[in-house]
Amino acid sequence: MRRADRLFAVVQYLRGRRLTTAAQLAGWLEVSERTIYRDVADLAASGVPIDGEAGVGYRIRAGFDLPPLMFTFDEIDALVIGARFVESWGGPALGRGARSALAKIAAALPGDKRIALERATLFAPGFFIDPKPGERLDALRHAIGERRFADLDYKDVEGQSTARRVRPLGLYFWGDAWTLGAWCELRQNFR
Repeated sequence: MRRADRLFAVVQYLRGRRLTTAAQLAGWLEVSERTIYRDVADLAASGVPIDGEAGVGYRIRAGFDLPPLMFTFDEIDALVIGARFVESWGGPALGRGARSALAKIAAALPGDKRIALERATLFAPGFFIDPKPGERLDALRHAIGERRFADLDYKDVEGQSTARRVRPLGLYFWGDAWTLGAWCELRQNFR
């Protein structure tokens, strides 16, 4: 990895975390801790607001931002198909979020890359999708994020229906169906 790429990676890594040690950075970047100490010192000398010290850890002060990232054409295609997939399969709120994110990305891209994004030929049509599960996905996503209980009608393999109060933990997409991973208060077990 080029030094410039490594310095950029250090900043990116520190931006997403509270406190990171030189050992963690060295392991992630596959360099020595001594190299990390030099890199952090050079970044701080160039104006990056890094707080911390050797042996304790480092963090970047809140509010520090970098110029927008530039994407390769493959990365643009990945973003487009991902956003279109979420728009079709992820529920109304995530769909709006995906459209909004793509518009922001398009606005920040240089001309040739913006054209590539707008002309992307990767699609994830949603015309066979029942909209009701998408609305439920939004409610479950919020319950997960806010660590709230969710009340469900649960059907077992024999078709017996029971009301359940669960602690939703995660949503999993299997290609044609969503599954909720949760702790069931009634059964005192994961479902």
